[in-house]
This record gives sequence, C-alpha cells and structure tokens, in this order.
Amino acid sequence: MKRISLLKAFDHLSKDPVMNFLIAKFSKRIDWGNRFDENYAKSIANLIIEQQISFKAAITVKKRFSDLIKNKSNLEVLNIPNHKIQSIGLSHRKVEYIKNTYNFFHNNNFDFENLSDEDVINELTKIKGVGEWTAQMFLIFNLFRQNIFSPKDLALINSIKINYDIHTLDKIKLDKLVKLWSPYNSIACLLLWESVENKFFFKA
Repeated sequence: MKRISLLKAFDHLSKDPVMNFLIAKFSKRIDWGNRFDENYAKSIANLIIEQQISFKAAITVKKRFSDLIKNKSNLEVLNIPNHKIQSIGLSHRKVEYIKNTYNFFHNNNFDFENLSDEDVINELTKIKGVGEWTAQMFLIFNLFRQNIFSPKDLALINSIKINYDIHTLDKIKLDKLVKLWSPYNSIACLLLWESVENKFFFKA
C-alpha cells in the first residue's frame, strides 16, 4: 500500500520542476517505513532522541536505546533507572520526556490509526516533552499519513530555501508550496530531507 502511495505521490509531485528533479535522483532511495516501530512509545522515544542533535548522532543513540530496552515491556522500560538511560548519551530532560511517553502508553490505549491528524497531534502533545514537530513526525513515519508538513523542521525549511532559491521564506510562499504538493506533503518532505542530507540540490 505504501509503495502505491509513493508512485501516486511521485506522479502528482513531478509537475513541480524541483520535485521532479528530486524524484529522478531519490525515488529509489525513499524508504517510508525505515523509522516505523509497532511500539508507539518506542517510536516517539526515538523521535525525542532525534530532537536537536545531528542525524548521525541520533542513529548512534537510538541504537544504544534499542539495545537497552530490547525485549522489555513498556512497564519494564519505566522501571529502568534514569541514570542508566542517561548513560547512553541522553540528557536528564530527554530521559524524563521518554519516561513520560512510556507512562502515557502504559496507561492509555488510543486507537491512533482511526484518529484524524489533528486529534493525533492533540493527544500526543498532552505528553510533556512531545511537541507538534514530534507528533507530526509520528504521523508521517508511524501512521503513514501522506499529507503532513512540519513548518518548524529546520532541515525542511533549509532544503526549500536552497532548492527553490528563496532567500526569505515567508508564510505566504510556504503555504503556496504546501498547497502545490497537497495531498502528498509527507512524500515531498521525504524528498526534501534526502536532498539536504545528501547536499544535492536543484539548480534552475
């Protein structure tokens, strides 16, 4: 199903010259499911780990976290001493946010699959440490919602500025692009992230 969505998305997005260029370069490298985890608490914990650190550093810390919690239930993760989680390279605050997340999913059983995008964001942002960006990434990578754009993602904004040669990206310009990419903003984001991570940009 995801593959069909990607093909449909590429067909729609290719009408935009920049997106057409990025599709030609990255379409075979896009892996929409590479950050999926069936354990929602772990998925969000990984997103918390990613906040405000480099892509490479995040990969290392996420691997350590995965090893630390391997085969543990959400309750068992909650019982891991905070200092032990900190020892894998996390701040006290991030450990607190991760524990908040595991506590939320231990005590709640929301059917996120059937909630609207807005309702998912509203529920998740009740967790201290989970902001709108984290909730939007969860929508993209765990629920595979196809029309999510995160205006607070600096990598996305930088990629747009360079690829579209826009020095000042105001709300009007950004809204125009988001409307152009709709209903496949999530896939546009995947392409823009690939562009900035690989330092490969459109030149008019």
